[in-house]
Amino acid sequence: MDSAATPLEGVRQTIAKACKIARREMDEITLIAVSKTHPAERIKPLLEQGQRVFGENRVQEAQEKWPVLREAYPDTELHLIGQLQSNKADDAVALFDVIHSLDRPSLLKALAKAMDKAGKRVPCFVQVNIGDEDQKGGCPIGELPAFLDAVRARDIPIAGLMCIPPADIEAAPFFAFLDKLARDNGLDGSEAGLSMGMSSDYETAIMQGATHIRVGTALFGARGSGHG
Repeated sequence: MDSAATPLEGVRQTIAKACKIARREMDEITLIAVSKTHPAERIKPLLEQGQRVFGENRVQEAQEKWPVLREAYPDTELHLIGQLQSNKADDAVALFDVIHSLDRPSLLKALAKAMDKAGKRVPCFVQVNIGDEDQKGGCPIGELPAFLDAVRARDIPIAGLMCIPPADIEAAPFFAFLDKLARDNGLDGSEAGLSMGMSSDYETAIMQGATHIRVGTALFGARGSGHG
């Protein structure tokens, strides 16, 4: 268990180094520890070391793990970073503090309805299909301006843009493109977040303006499905 302390410190040092090169401040970067597929006992050591922002891919898995963990650490912030089905909108709004995968009109409608019902607003990143990949979620690039307008019209707070670049290709151009899309669409202030970068490329993402990095494997080791 104690060895879990070392990876978090290592990631923090790497973030500090990348920030120094990019002439950015550490507090501009939110480290999201991607705890998907990992049980509560693997998450606790990071909580004990002061990590407070975590990411989960699936609503059901988060419902099983986090209520108890949050009783012990009530200041924890929980981010939904995986694809969200419209029929899980109510559960997602109840459980998560930020949603990173708002990407289509049907989900927008479901989330707006869920937020209205719950009497709360959950900030959402709009996920962009940055590599124009058929198999990936994300709003098509050409539809982004209209979709952002639609999100604002439903009174959902925009946290910024999110992307997952194509695998096995240099990520930097895709990160730079997401940053450009944010600026081209007038996202600034509280809307100017950029959720991009995972274990293999978060340093690059920081250089390209990331505000939220989603790191799993570098903190927890390889396990379960997917990568972070």
